[in-house]
Amino acid sequence: MSIDYNKLSLGIELGSTRIKAVLIDENHKVLVIGAHDWENRYENGYFTYHLDDVWSGIQDAVSKLMQQFKNKYDTQLCRIGSIGVSAMMHGYLAFDKDANQLAEFRTWRNTTTAQASEKLTKEFNFNIPHRWSIAHLYQSILEKQEHIKKIHNINTLSGYVHEKLTGERVLGIGDASGMFPIDSKINNYDKEMLKKFNDILSEENLPYKIEDILPKVLKAEDKAGVLTEQGAKLLDPTGTLQAGALMCPPEGDAGTGMVATNSVKVCTGNISAGTSIFAMIVLEKMLSKVYPEIDMVTTPTGNAVAMVHCNTCTSDLDAWVNLFYQVQTECGGTLTKAEVYDLFYEKVLKADEDCGGLISFNYYSGEPITKTDAGCPLLIRPATAKLNFENLARVQLYSTIATLKLGMDILLEKEKVNIKTLTAHGGLFKTRTASQPIMASALNVPIIVQETAGEGGAWGIAILAMYCKHRDANEKLEEYLDNKVFKNEKSYLENPHKECSLGFKKFIETYVDTIEIERRTAQILSEKY
Repeated sequence: MSIDYNKLSLGIELGSTRIKAVLIDENHKVLVIGAHDWENRYENGYFTYHLDDVWSGIQDAVSKLMQQFKNKYDTQLCRIGSIGVSAMMHGYLAFDKDANQLAEFRTWRNTTTAQASEKLTKEFNFNIPHRWSIAHLYQSILEKQEHIKKIHNINTLSGYVHEKLTGERVLGIGDASGMFPIDSKINNYDKEMLKKFNDILSEENLPYKIEDILPKVLKAEDKAGVLTEQGAKLLDPTGTLQAGALMCPPEGDAGTGMVATNSVKVCTGNISAGTSIFAMIVLEKMLSKVYPEIDMVTTPTGNAVAMVHCNTCTSDLDAWVNLFYQVQTECGGTLTKAEVYDLFYEKVLKADEDCGGLISFNYYSGEPITKTDAGCPLLIRPATAKLNFENLARVQLYSTIATLKLGMDILLEKEKVNIKTLTAHGGLFKTRTASQPIMASALNVPIIVQETAGEGGAWGIAILAMYCKHRDANEKLEEYLDNKVFKNEKSYLENPHKECSLGFKKFIETYVDTIEIERRTAQILSEKY
């Protein structure tokens, strides 16, 4: 096989539980994959990752990818045409003028910024979610944290990694829209809100303006530097990988999810379901008012997007599957964990539509949509409930969708947002036989799952890098995706099922009625443990 290295594209995504590297060819087909598992830590009251773990994880994933390439093609992967970096959205990384980290990396999962979020939302008349970088910065200011006086720049994880690889402090507009509000008319930070925040900084006698510490905003078509010699060594300490690859603007997992599902056009939308779950709808017109449950972000090209984001999706479902796997292993069973997952989803389809009266909260952290400050997985069953394997499996799947449903109802019922279909991807849809019809029925929207649903954000950012380097003159991203990436893509459409919709409606009504039990339980246990 003759390999044109200039037409290879590498996508690296730092997700919540896995760092993944994907190499694609000029036809956007995956050639090889490398992955590294990791987990967040909980330290000093924050969910965080150490930056040393960022680089050891990236190097492990890239090393595995390069070894697979050598095994498959009997040659070294020494050059790559284009590279893109994606990571879990937003959060907070602060550095001084010498690039020293000033505070722990505060991830999207933290809900410690309620005071700042509320104040800024009121001041801006624009929803500022807990996880946004500006909320973390302002909360640090409100708490008079020592590091705020030394800040030279702040960034997201994708922007930080990109800067280390290229020397360029830039950020894709999608991820930037979770640092500070974006004005889609100018595809840059909102000028009026910058002014309002600078007034806050002035009152606090801080020695910088907000625009000076934020990364520069770029759109998907903008070139974002090249891989430097130092950057190449960070990816591959052996020195095999050469510098010079073009790099596209770094993006968050929300933006790469839109690309991976071909959902960047107006009136399209997608659902990403893994450790967290979120839906993104590209709007044809702005919402009529500010909703604290709805985030306003953008596509990688700058179009306005309404986003419903929930902190927890599959974590508790995974915990139950692991428990069943452990039980059957202790009993002498021989099923693999993957086979236990398949059995779990098989039982979901045989359960009562309303889960037999069972209610489950899957919260591993607080959920702003339901105004819960802390998380505590909780299974509730009335004495009259029908407890069996099938209903327990189904209620776990319902629980992954429940909080998303509450946010989506605002868009669908209050705002009458036009959504013809939603394209779903992520770990929840690797086995789509149960998750796809239940998602369609819960939201009352047809759900599409593509054959590439399991590829995820690393594939999406590899596509963005390929687009940045090889697009035709003036070719828009949506045209590139339609004509060159998804033209012959096979997909599966699932319409809502009436019986399931009614069963989920009964479940969600009781879910809402019992949220206060979850709030109180989480509060009590968070104070004890």
